[in-house]
Amino acid sequence: MLEAMGKRAKETALQLGSLGSEKKNQGLESVAQSLLEGAREILAANETDVNFARQKGMSPGLIDRLRLDKKRIQSMADGLLEVAALEDPVGEILSMKPRPNGLLIGQKRVPIGVVGLIYEARPNVTADAFGLCFKAGNAVILKGGSDAIESNKAIVAWIQKGLIKAKLPAMAVQFIESTDRETAIAFMKMKEYLDVLIPRGGAGLIQSVVEQSTVPVIETGTGNCHIFVDESADFSMALDIIDNAKTQRIGVCNACESLVVHRAVAKEFLPLLYARLKEKQVEIRADEEACHFVPEFIQAEQEDWGKEYLDYILSVKMVGSIEEAISHINRYNTKHSEAILTSDYANAQRFLNEIDAAAVYVNASTRFTDGFEFGFGAEIGISTQKLHARGPMGLKELTTTKYIIYGNGQIRP
Repeated sequence: MLEAMGKRAKETALQLGSLGSEKKNQGLESVAQSLLEGAREILAANETDVNFARQKGMSPGLIDRLRLDKKRIQSMADGLLEVAALEDPVGEILSMKPRPNGLLIGQKRVPIGVVGLIYEARPNVTADAFGLCFKAGNAVILKGGSDAIESNKAIVAWIQKGLIKAKLPAMAVQFIESTDRETAIAFMKMKEYLDVLIPRGGAGLIQSVVEQSTVPVIETGTGNCHIFVDESADFSMALDIIDNAKTQRIGVCNACESLVVHRAVAKEFLPLLYARLKEKQVEIRADEEACHFVPEFIQAEQEDWGKEYLDYILSVKMVGSIEEAISHINRYNTKHSEAILTSDYANAQRFLNEIDAAAVYVNASTRFTDGFEFGFGAEIGISTQKLHARGPMGLKELTTTKYIIYGNGQIRP
C-alpha cells in the first residue's frame, strides 16, 4: 500500500512541478469550495471522533484541537484562498551572476517534491498542509493520528473532489488510513519516495520520528513558551498579554506555559496576576519565593519548569536579573516562542539577541507565532530546528533551490 502511494506521489509531483501559478490557484479555489460543500459530511465525521475522544477521557485542551465547527471549516476554506492569493515562490530566480569564463550561473527556487507529514489531532492541519504543499508544487502524503481519523478521511475526500473538479491530479494529496504503529514506522523509512518528512504533534511523536526516520526530517517542536516580566514592565499591558497568551486558546503550541518574574516587582505584580488569571480558573504552580507573596499558588515541582501543559496551568519562576531570566528560559524552553515585557530598550535587545528560539517577542503575546499572523497564509508547522527552516513554515520553506547554468560551449581545462 505505502509503496503504491509513494509511486503515485512521485509521478504526481512531476506534474505539479510544472503547473503554472494560475492553474494551482484555480485548484485551491476549487478545493476551498469543495470543503464548504462537504461541510455537513465533514462535521458528522468529526463528531464521531470527538465522541470517541470523550469516551477515552481526552483532556479539554486536546478536544478543542480536535473539534471542528462551521466556523473552523470556513477558516480552512479561507486559508486555502489566502494561500492562492500569495505570491508563488516556484520559479523565482534568486541570483544570476557571470563568471570570468563566460558561464552565467544562477539559483532558482523549485519544489521539494514529495512531502510526508505525520501529525496528531488537529484536523484543520490536513487542509493547511495540502494547500501549502500544492501551491509550492509538492505532492503530499498525510498520516494523521487515530483521534482524528474519520475527520481526516472526510477532509481528504473532499479535497480530492475539488481537485478533480478543477481537472487536476487528485493524488496531489493522499492519506494513510491505517493507524497502527508498524505502518507509521514503514512510512518513516520511505526514503525512495519521500523527499522530506515533517512531524507535527506532541514531544513523543516528534522524538519517535526524529529517531526512527531514514527520510530527512524537519523537526517541529512542542511549545514550552515563556514570558519574562522585567522590572520595568507596564503591569496593565503585562496582564493583558499574559492573559491572552495563556487563555486565548490553551491547546496550541504557541500558548504561554511558563512565566518568569523579576523579584523587584513580584510583591506588587503577583497578586494582580493571581486575581486576573483566577477569573479564567488558571492554576498557578510557583516556586517557594512566589508562593510567599501569594499563598494561593501551588508549590511547583522541578518538572513544571519544562512542561507543556496544554491546559489552564501556568508555572511561575522568580529571578533577580535579566541574566538569570535568559539562563532559565534557555535551559527549559523548546526553542519555540519566548517574550519579554519591558520598558528597558537595552534589556529588550539583550533578550532578542541571547534567547535561543525560533520567535522572540518584545511586549507582545507568543500567540502570534503562526503562519497566518506572519503573513504566510497557512503553515505546515513551526520549525524549531536551525537547518533549512525555522519558525512558521510557509510556501518558501516548502521549496528548495537548484543552480541553473548558461554556457556557450565552455569546457573545463
